[in-house]
Amino acid sequence: MNKIIIDVMAKIENVTFARGALATFLIDFDLTISSMNEIKTIVSEAITNAIVHGYQNNKEKFVHLEYILENDLLTIIVKDEGVGIEDVNKAREPLFTTKLEEERAGLGFTIMEMFADEIDVISKIGVGTTVICRKKLSRNE
Repeated sequence: MNKIIIDVMAKIENVTFARGALATFLIDFDLTISSMNEIKTIVSEAITNAIVHGYQNNKEKFVHLEYILENDLLTIIVKDEGVGIEDVNKAREPLFTTKLEEERAGLGFTIMEMFADEIDVISKIGVGTTVICRKKLSRNE
């Protein structure tokens, strides 16, 4: 088992760093390009949700990231201490967004669910949200 923990300020420009850190963490695993792109997309969507929805673009907050590798299973944990999600099931519906004025597509959870093997969303109003994604990794053959 191997694990890294990173806290990044809730700034959109830090999404690139978080994706790069994960790619570097997995470099010795020799993943397919497709698998690596899926994993980086999961991270992008989860962190962007935390920044835009959880923290409502408050750049002074921090997003907590954990990347855990156990054999060929990757677990990605993205946690914020933001506003929380009132109805997690509703938030996971395709095209649902709380940011209509920003023309958000409402596909963040949908995209994560497409690429992850399993996704759990734990949220409490006023406390924050934790997204846990698990993905079995595909090595280059």
